[in-house]
Amino acid sequence: MNPRLLTLPNIITIARALLIPVIAYMLATRAFGVALLLFVLCAAGDLIDGVLARRWNQRTRFGAIADPLADKLTMLTVTLMLAAEGLLPGWLAAAVIARDVVIVFGAIAFHFLIHEYEMAPTRLSKLNTALEFAVLTGVLVDAAGIIEITAGLEPAYAALAFTIFASGLNYVWSWGRRAAKARLPDADSR
Repeated sequence: MNPRLLTLPNIITIARALLIPVIAYMLATRAFGVALLLFVLCAAGDLIDGVLARRWNQRTRFGAIADPLADKLTMLTVTLMLAAEGLLPGWLAAAVIARDVVIVFGAIAFHFLIHEYEMAPTRLSKLNTALEFAVLTGVLVDAAGIIEITAGLEPAYAALAFTIFASGLNYVWSWGRRAAKARLPDADSR
């Protein structure tokens, strides 16, 4: 591995990625307390590696790709495992997955059909991610028996569903606009 890639932020990102199968195993074996601890640890690692990369000017192409990928895979793993355990509504898990599929395939299509594009989360997407983390944490806290919050989860599910839908539409609209602008010079040159 390239020594320039072995920055502390990248090492933290790699460690977060390596914890994903461990979290999945903990959820599969119903060790919800351990899964909660590891999930929160991954979230803290995400904040720390971002701060360190910016503060120490250690941003790398690897980190720009691996960091959001580790985030998405962690969230998707926890979402799917909680839904499989019957702790998260299936419709909500399907909405989370559908949004991510639309975003990933949209980004790939834009990259290959229009031009290279650096992924930059919108404010609405950041709100969605924060709410998704809060909901998943709440479900894990409840499942671990730390605090019973089952009754309070229904409004949180509705709020998360709204941000999933709104942020997904926001990405489709903004990328559609960028694609139209990128194609305008081609249309004018004919």
